[in-house]
Amino acid sequence: MRKSLIFVRLLRESYLFAINAIIVNKVRTFLSLLGITIGIFAIISVFTVFDSIERTLRDSINTLGSNVLFVQKWPWAFGGDDYPWWKYMKRPEPTMAELNEIQRRSQASEASSYMVGLNRSVKFNAASVDNASVVAVSHDYSDVTPIDLTEGRYFTVEESAGGRPVAIIGSDIVKNLFAGANPMGQRIKVFGQKVEVIGLLKKEGNTNFGNSNDNQVLLPVNFARNFIDLKRDNLGAAIMVRAKPQVSNEELRDELTGVMRSVRKLKPSAEDDFAINETSVISQGFDSLFKIVSIVGWIIGGFSLLVGGFGIANIMFVSVKERTAQIGIQKAMGAKNYFILLQFLFEAVFLSIFGGLLGLAIIFVLTVAVSAAFDMNLILTAGNIMLGVGVSGIIGLVSGFLPAWSASRLDPVEAMRSTF
Repeated sequence: MRKSLIFVRLLRESYLFAINAIIVNKVRTFLSLLGITIGIFAIISVFTVFDSIERTLRDSINTLGSNVLFVQKWPWAFGGDDYPWWKYMKRPEPTMAELNEIQRRSQASEASSYMVGLNRSVKFNAASVDNASVVAVSHDYSDVTPIDLTEGRYFTVEESAGGRPVAIIGSDIVKNLFAGANPMGQRIKVFGQKVEVIGLLKKEGNTNFGNSNDNQVLLPVNFARNFIDLKRDNLGAAIMVRAKPQVSNEELRDELTGVMRSVRKLKPSAEDDFAINETSVISQGFDSLFKIVSIVGWIIGGFSLLVGGFGIANIMFVSVKERTAQIGIQKAMGAKNYFILLQFLFEAVFLSIFGGLLGLAIIFVLTVAVSAAFDMNLILTAGNIMLGVGVSGIIGLVSGFLPAWSASRLDPVEAMRSTF
């Protein structure tokens, strides 16, 4: 019980001494803590921005589906010297006929769809949207990837099969073409042809670094094929295949490889002339990128934290010097060395955490301001707050140990002789 009371007293006195150091020596304390504040700001702000980007990116990737594979001409990769683009360039594009064969032969897939995207101008009366993302899809597209509509409906089987002139459009297309008017039932121009708007996509916001469904126009591929050559080498078409619930991506990949090699009549010794991609490739690539960014953030903030650590040590050495006589009196009254040590350590940690909290407060204000001013969702997460406080505490502990140790080793008689 007595030890508990001593510990409470230690905390109280250390807290009061730390507060007094801040109040009495405002400029000195502010300048000394500035390094900690800037260091925490540099590290946590980098983590906050990239955590928000990573979260948005992963949410966007997840909309594609972790159990969806993409049969394409080009494999997904982050480049490098070992990427043989000249070989991939000669590969044929996936075709509608191959989609039909996959749907007929595959036992491991739940749904599959053909998809091809192009940038085209979309018009309504005098209004126009340049470089809109026009995506031509086969009917089962909505079974492979979720389609969230705020109004209207998806294509019927008859509309998809017959290539009817119908479209589903995103919120940015609505905003720029119709300026508040109801677009349902209106006819917009795509490929120079009038198509009827039958559905509106739910607003998604900027994802994939600026590319989202908001700037998208969905069309039946049997309509779009009248105006584009689906066998073009650089079209970028894909066959999307969703696995059944109990089927792994690896099982589906093996089956799709067999089907595609059979359809394209490849010899056993021949290499695949197609790629089967999945979203995990994107995730792994960005994991490496974010690790590098994290290291850069630590390096940038580390220098400020180093300066801040010296600032905390300076404050504590001055504090020990100013309170030498007081330390002597405490030791003469029976205070143990560990009591003096912990007293100054606690003060150093408190001051360092105070500087860290200032940095976190600045970050919080900036995240609120940036989120309100721009179409970004920046969030200072609890994990980053704990990281900031934890790093601040460790810096205070390390920086304050030597001054606290020197204070605890003072001779009480010699200490009391010093001038107050």
